[in-house]
Amino acid sequence: MKYANLGRSGLKISRIGLGCMSFGIEPRVWRLDEAASRPVIQHALERGITFFDTADMYGAGESEIVLGRALADFARRGEVVIATKLFYPVRPDPNGRGLSRKAVFTAIDASLTRLGTDYVDLYQIHRWDEETPIEETMDALNDIVRAGKVRYLGASSMFAWQLLKAQSVAAANGFSRFTSVQPHYNLLNREEEREMLPMCRSEGIGVIPWSPLARGRLARPWEAGSTSDRVRHDRTAELLYAQTEAADRRVVEAVGEIAQKRDVSRAQVSLAWLLSRPGVTAPIVGAGKLAHLDDALGALELQLDHAEMSALEAPYVPHAASFYQEVPGSDQDR
Repeated sequence: MKYANLGRSGLKISRIGLGCMSFGIEPRVWRLDEAASRPVIQHALERGITFFDTADMYGAGESEIVLGRALADFARRGEVVIATKLFYPVRPDPNGRGLSRKAVFTAIDASLTRLGTDYVDLYQIHRWDEETPIEETMDALNDIVRAGKVRYLGASSMFAWQLLKAQSVAAANGFSRFTSVQPHYNLLNREEEREMLPMCRSEGIGVIPWSPLARGRLARPWEAGSTSDRVRHDRTAELLYAQTEAADRRVVEAVGEIAQKRDVSRAQVSLAWLLSRPGVTAPIVGAGKLAHLDDALGALELQLDHAEMSALEAPYVPHAASFYQEVPGSDQDR
């Protein structure tokens, strides 16, 4: 395993993070129950993964419960980095979502209880809250850092100007700033290369992309279609990729040609490209099987040459911004 600092912070994380969205049974046919999730988490630890990413709304909170129990059994708390998120609705009442002071204080305590830990290493806002002043959010986040409940703060998909505004508010008031951002970034969606990634490099903000394999589209031949329960029931993927299928197909075919030439998997080619991008710290990879995890880790040893990088990037066409705010019931992220 390889490790890297998250942005300019001193926090070191594995260069592959394990996404935990699929852990914990809730009405999703593709989720793993706790018994099936635990071997994946244990295997990740055995392979050197130290970075685990979840959210309070994944599996209606069950993902945090499963992750917390497994890490308590298989790891020492100080040796792993736990990341979770807040923003999306977790209750039906008006204050059961968002980034208000009330929501932040309630959400962190609930996540800590489910995770069975005294603190979260990386606490991330899942989206931008249009209904709460960013000054209120940053003040509340700073308070939970000072209270010892959170070590570092992170953001997720948003406009670059929004992230920079949040950082400016924090700097002006002496609040804790965001250490990282979790954007939607892969070979099929490279829109963050326009503003977000250059800004993160300039400001020393770590980048931990979600959906690095484009929800499986980069890991299989285009002709294979929707072969898994996850893909067949993933409405969000249709929103993200349905409008650019012709160009996306050409990218997927380029991935396949390089994978065949190198005698490696398509997932390894796609992840190796992402790992080589300036500023990217650690893609967050979901895994329903041990083999999926081993396959992803193989990308750490794969170096693509200039011609291969060019072949992968040439077919790309612009995509629409993808940080919409779906209501719960949709399949967010990964």
